[in-house]
Amino acid sequence: MNPKIMIVEDDAKISNLIKLYLERDSYITLQAYDGIEAQDLYLRHVPCLIILDLMLPGMSGEEFCRWVKSEETPEDPAVIMLSAKTRTQEKINGLKLGADDYMTKPFSPEELLAHVEAVLRRTGRLCQKIVHEGLVIKPRKGEVWLNGEEIELTSYEFNLLFLLMESPGQVFSREQLIDHIHPRSEAQIFPRTIDAHVKKLRRKVEDNPGEPKRIVTVRGMGYKFVGE
Repeated sequence: MNPKIMIVEDDAKISNLIKLYLERDSYITLQAYDGIEAQDLYLRHVPCLIILDLMLPGMSGEEFCRWVKSEETPEDPAVIMLSAKTRTQEKINGLKLGADDYMTKPFSPEELLAHVEAVLRRTGRLCQKIVHEGLVIKPRKGEVWLNGEEIELTSYEFNLLFLLMESPGQVFSREQLIDHIHPRSEAQIFPRTIDAHVKKLRRKVEDNPGEPKRIVTVRGMGYKFVGE
């Protein structure tokens, strides 16, 4: 899965230039133009890395960095700070806030890409996850988060959710799901068992389980995850 990077920059020209170069290198990008918008975007998408301008309207880059590095957020993301401030003390202050890197303006897009690659090499473990609209699954850690709060799933529910989220839009029959979550069962597993797992899973990951938006039923075929 390609790393997802959020650009928090109030200058649209700079933001779009960064976006252009990142997407040329196959990164997935998100854009926010102030700190408040960035908070909402972060909680919904939990990007691997944040490129953060310090001079932002509403909420400064320093304030946003403190928030995103606090216990209020689902994890500790990588951050590259951008600033026109060139004094060494300013850089030290940024790094003390938890930034992984600090770049001064003006900079070349090629230089920024090199810094992005270096930071991701050091923090690549943060990208081992699948995210959709506030729902985060971390396969290696065995964790699932919804809107910034960890939720408890059974092993069957976790494996089912991971399979569906890993292939958004793909329809899985009940038989395929049985083979995936009960691969070595000698007892006969009935399709209604899968229906029961899905029903319980929806109660935990859907805003309205009666009208599911994430895990949907495809009549006569099975289930699929509606995502990006």
